[in-house]
Amino acid sequence: MRIELLNKICQAPGAPGYEKKIRELIIQEVTPYVDSIELDNMGNVYGIKKGKAKKRVMVGAHMDEIGFIVTHIDEKGFIRFHTLGGFDPKTLTAQRVLIHGKKDVIGVMAAKPIHVMTPDERNKVAKITDFFIDTGLSKEEVEALVKIGDPITRERSFIEMGNCVNSKSLDNRLAVFILIEALRELKDKEVPYDVYGVFTVQEEVGIRGANVSAMRINPDFGFGLDTTIAYDLPGAAAHEKITSLGEGAAIKIMDASTICDYRMVDYMKKTADKHGIKWQPEILTAGGTDTAGIQRMTEGGSIAGAISIPTRHLHQVIEMANKDDIQGSIELLKNCLIDLDTYDWNF
Repeated sequence: MRIELLNKICQAPGAPGYEKKIRELIIQEVTPYVDSIELDNMGNVYGIKKGKAKKRVMVGAHMDEIGFIVTHIDEKGFIRFHTLGGFDPKTLTAQRVLIHGKKDVIGVMAAKPIHVMTPDERNKVAKITDFFIDTGLSKEEVEALVKIGDPITRERSFIEMGNCVNSKSLDNRLAVFILIEALRELKDKEVPYDVYGVFTVQEEVGIRGANVSAMRINPDFGFGLDTTIAYDLPGAAAHEKITSLGEGAAIKIMDASTICDYRMVDYMKKTADKHGIKWQPEILTAGGTDTAGIQRMTEGGSIAGAISIPTRHLHQVIEMANKDDIQGSIELLKNCLIDLDTYDWNF
């Protein structure tokens, strides 16, 4: 597994709507493995591999990460922000961030010290608005580098832990990595249909890039690639786990925005079994992915499903995934694309 590439992908900044740096890295990495590269007005990247027949397959992996945007700089240089994507406020405590202004400026998420809180304040649940960013700079120094509207991403190193990787932004840079690696392994292989590997933008604020790219491609078949909850933690009942680390790539059955086509679910299970790929089912009753846009934002809809990567501690800076699950996801996607014309897709 090309761990150094995964590290680079996770570290490249790309808040929703501000994906320039991660987009440049993706284009550099994927270009050797596809027949052509296209971009659209929103910044979605299309890596296109031609197939034998003129049906179209869309694979969507969003490149954006949850982040923030600068909304105010006060008289002492402290920065207020708005979220881009979903955050549990308590996960912001004691974290570092990078403000992407004229140059990157490091800051810390700060709030009222516990030592001066009233008893009532200590017992209250933290709110996003309780936090501000301290850069250690004066107002003048901040304003020389930062302006209202600059994006902010989280700062945290990528590490290996046992047979796991741990980092910020595994959601959804794992899927970016998996799509690049699947296209790399398909470089010298024939696929039955045209494959559009799409690295989408702005998923974390409403699957916006996937909607646009699906309308452009009008796919016959679709695969979403994203992380999913692995709640295999102390205190979790068996029915709450969704998925577990090390139990294989997850084949999505449904989430809050998509009921996957039962034919695609069956096909993916049979493909995994045929190729000896470990898998587990996924039903996620809250949250959604690009799969919704791929399935519905095309004339007549597409036959769509999704490969999900089990991940602990989602939307934190300590997201964790198992290397075997990641490799299994690459193998499952690759073989699903190769075997797509071997299944009876009739109702």
